Amino acid sequence: MIEVMIDSIRISLVSQHRIVLLREVDSERQLPIWIGPCEADAITIELQDVKVARPLTQDLLKNIITELGGTVSHVLIKELNDSVFHARLFISVQGEREPREIDCRPSDAIALAVRAKVPIFISEEVMDEAGVEPEPDIQADEPDQTNGADVGNLDAFSDFLDTLDFDDFEGDDRA
Repeated sequence: MIEVMIDSIRISLVSQHRIVLLREVDSERQLPIWIGPCEADAITIELQDVKVARPLTQDLLKNIITELGGTVSHVLIKELNDSVFHARLFISVQGEREPREIDCRPSDAIALAVRAKVPIFISEEVMDEAGVEPEPDIQADEPDQTNGADVGNLDAFSDFLDTLDFDDFEGDDRA
């Protein structure tokens, strides 16, 4: 099992879906998982410590587990079948030696894990199959130009601004 942390939640520009990026704790390798907007909001609300008036579904589930004498020990994204991720929720119950393993969606497992403050794991097989290395940041390789060190390398927007003749806009009554 590979321990991961939530790197970010990103919004798709072409759909209502979100992508949660899980990053390997000791590496830059990431696992992107498509999730719905409600699940993304549930994760984000907890990560940003936003207080809600009433419990969300994941809060309810955590409260039920606690009231029944259990604790969430960890979650595991265990399988990838036909492009669908499958996760397991591990619940330790008083008086039982082994935690109970419950099938769930990765988005629900992650939302519950952040509430219970427990680790998130990914099976090595899933990470090997679907994990990605992040693209290097193009601007990270460029020299710092914020202190006037190199003004010759302007971006496209700066080039466009240089071509404007602001005298053309004088006397324009449009608001």
